[in-house]
Amino acid sequence: MVTDEQVKRLMELRKKERTLAIAASKAGMDEKTARRWSRRGRLPSQRREERTWRTRPDPFEQVWSEVERILERAPTVEATTVFDYLCRRYEGRFESGQLRTLQRRIKAWRAREGPAKEVFFPQTHRPGEQAQSDFTHMSRLGVSIQGEAFPHLIYHFVLTYSNWEAATICSSESFESLLSGLQNAVWELGAVPHEHRTDSLSAAVNNLSCKEEFTDRYEALLTYPHNRVHSLC
Repeated sequence: MVTDEQVKRLMELRKKERTLAIAASKAGMDEKTARRWSRRGRLPSQRREERTWRTRPDPFEQVWSEVERILERAPTVEATTVFDYLCRRYEGRFESGQLRTLQRRIKAWRAREGPAKEVFFPQTHRPGEQAQSDFTHMSRLGVSIQGEAFPHLIYHFVLTYSNWEAATICSSESFESLLSGLQNAVWELGAVPHEHRTDSLSAAVNNLSCKEEFTDRYEALLTYPHNRVHSLC
């Protein structure tokens, strides 16, 4: 069988050698084969079509409905466990070499019919690049001072790379609380991150607009620390 490497070498040798016969000999193929691949202009791997038919009968066709019921009841069961069960139930019907066939069938079934998998989008955090902040309501903790309830919020600031944190007690989710919390955090840190992200805070976002546009006051707040505190980046 002619390989991609042979055809690539043939194409290179055709540019150097005087005849096709010499190039074919050095590429490890006869002249007739070399002429055929020269005309095609493609590699062997580019001509192969994916096989969609079976070359032998499926040994699990008659018991597949039973296998499906097992997979539906226990989606994470191993193919080897299912195979062992089938060998015990149908003694002498299956051979050890057919395990791979069952594994491929179960893998295909899980891809088409199995339970949906949770999708994760990995995030890459870099030092000094980003901070995130939000307000957290603390009333459910039942904090009291001298027997009197102390309803309050916490402004929570964190660097996403190092998990460095700062918190400020506040009474409401207002712009003033946001200003105070962010200012306290960056002064304690002694620097500012390149980027700051918050949830859709009514204190920071102009909710009267059709789009979430940051208010002039919030933009001024974000640019102010850069004039007073050096950047982490």
